[in-house]
Amino acid sequence: MFDFQRKDQFDFGTISTHDDRDIEIQKLKVESRQGIYFESLRLVRDIILIIAVFILFGVFVAQPVVVEGTSMLPQLHDGERLLVNKLVYYKIQSVSWGHLTRGDIVVFWYPKEPDKSYVKRIIGLPGETVEVRNGRIYIDGNELNETYLDSEHNQSLPSFAPKKVEEHHYFVMGDNRDNSSDSRYWGLVPEKYIYGKAFFRYWKPQDAGFLEHGEYNLPENHKLNDIRADSE
Repeated sequence: MFDFQRKDQFDFGTISTHDDRDIEIQKLKVESRQGIYFESLRLVRDIILIIAVFILFGVFVAQPVVVEGTSMLPQLHDGERLLVNKLVYYKIQSVSWGHLTRGDIVVFWYPKEPDKSYVKRIIGLPGETVEVRNGRIYIDGNELNETYLDSEHNQSLPSFAPKKVEEHHYFVMGDNRDNSSDSRYWGLVPEKYIYGKAFFRYWKPQDAGFLEHGEYNLPENHKLNDIRADSE
């Protein structure tokens, strides 16, 4: 009564990978393992590259330092973390951060014990004469205004004989003049001992930000000639 048998059907044959390589059936477990393996290699490669970039950045551009002591109060406090620009060490004059000026907070090897490093502020530049009279600073006979100082940490008001700053040297002082071991007592800092200029405080978070450089009433007559940091 009913004819369920279809007529005129053709046998298309079996599907072969030789007909089209794109339809080749792969072993999914093997492919998955290979994919994870190659992705892992790429991840390791990227991590190594990132580490290398950070190492180069730390060696040639900037590095963190820790402030120890109170000689830079009220600007810097014991235990704070700073970023130090190391371009000054390479004397890159064409870059604004590549040379030193008055008011820069610098990190340097302590001349009396080069295995220690200090952080202080540059006060006297090469060729200038620095004198301290009753706690006030005079550069070549002109009084230097220092708005960043706090009277609470500058009450002793001592006097020191004039000191000529030699070429390739700097006269440095702490902002806490009552409790700072600096150029008033042990002399000038050789240019080659200065390895960085502090520019940013990143710890503690509530005080994070760029450091105060200071605006002075004296013209800049001299330029640069061509890590833990104690604050004792």
